[in-house]
Amino acid sequence: MPEIVAALLREIAWPFALVLAWVAGELGQRWLTLPRISSYGIVGFLLAAGQAGVLPEVRGGSMALLADVAFGLILFELGYRINLGWLRVNPWLAVTSVVEAGGCFVAVFFIAQAFSVDPVPALLLAALSMSTSPAAVLRVANELRSSGQVTERTLHLSAFNCVLAVIVFKIVVGYGLLLSDGGILQAVWSSLVVLAVSAGVGALFGVAVPALLRVLGGVDRNATLAFAVAVLALTALTHALKFSPLLAALAFGIVARHRRVVLSQAQRNFGALGDLLTILLFVFVAATIDWRQAVSGAWLALAVVAARLGVKTATTTLFAHPSGMSWRKGALTGLALTPLSVFAILLLEQTRHLGLGLIDELKAIMAMVLLLEVIGPVVTQRALIWAGEAARREEA
Repeated sequence: MPEIVAALLREIAWPFALVLAWVAGELGQRWLTLPRISSYGIVGFLLAAGQAGVLPEVRGGSMALLADVAFGLILFELGYRINLGWLRVNPWLAVTSVVEAGGCFVAVFFIAQAFSVDPVPALLLAALSMSTSPAAVLRVANELRSSGQVTERTLHLSAFNCVLAVIVFKIVVGYGLLLSDGGILQAVWSSLVVLAVSAGVGALFGVAVPALLRVLGGVDRNATLAFAVAVLALTALTHALKFSPLLAALAFGIVARHRRVVLSQAQRNFGALGDLLTILLFVFVAATIDWRQAVSGAWLALAVVAARLGVKTATTTLFAHPSGMSWRKGALTGLALTPLSVFAILLLEQTRHLGLGLIDELKAIMAMVLLLEVIGPVVTQRALIWAGEAARREEA
């Protein structure tokens, strides 16, 4: 009898967690005006195997693939909103991104070294710290129906940061494999080849899917479903081949935008499917955290979070006037770039097949994720509201 009960609980654990997370998100938004994704993260952490033990271990497997699909939809939408022509008109945006991401990398690397972290894990931590979680930024912006200078620059910088972070992370992974006698071929394959093929496959989807939609007709009616199915196929393909689903989905969105197939405002978030997968994504990421690992890396994590926030805010403020905005809005843009958690965990998960054990080594990541999973979206929400770009305070 106990075995039957235990088996039943395992079967309903994830549906129960998603229902609870959804309820917590609605109540948190109504009573505390918290972004819904912050509440999803809290529920995922509390129910995780290392805490309440309701959810099983979530490393790898089908749940990781579903999380990749959920993040792929978000990255596609983010890429779809990126206007590369803006870089030609305003090159200071690219300068801001490179200086801000590079500054984070250098600052975090030296902080990690000061905490006696080995060189390769320190480089990986620095690479991850360059990024901003597009999942949090985009969901908060959509929830607030935010639009304006701060919103658009935050979305663009988030996308650029992700690309830079993936490139540097893969290069460092290749370097780590080389040091561990993985061989020059494996090092090059795990870095440069993975980057090139992932971006190329995503770009190919970005050309092929809009072309197929035009052949089939009914572009306005079918675009959302077609893109969602294509993201699912792209994620499954790159996941199976051990390429980067994150970079592929982002490239897919960027190229698809320039094929002139338009997604309406009503199609943002991919509707109810996107909402459901977002709940799963944030619960999954928080469920990877064990409180013991988070506590052991807490001091380093706090130092990294402070340095990262300081560099991002200082850089966006410094380049605000040259790039055509006020210093105040530049500072708010830096604050809005605070989230990190989802991108970092999923990028680390994709290196698990290499046998490097990066999540276990980088315990500070767990503390950072726990902190920024909850606080990061709140900071972004406040920054967009203070910038006066939130369309309305959403009622539940």
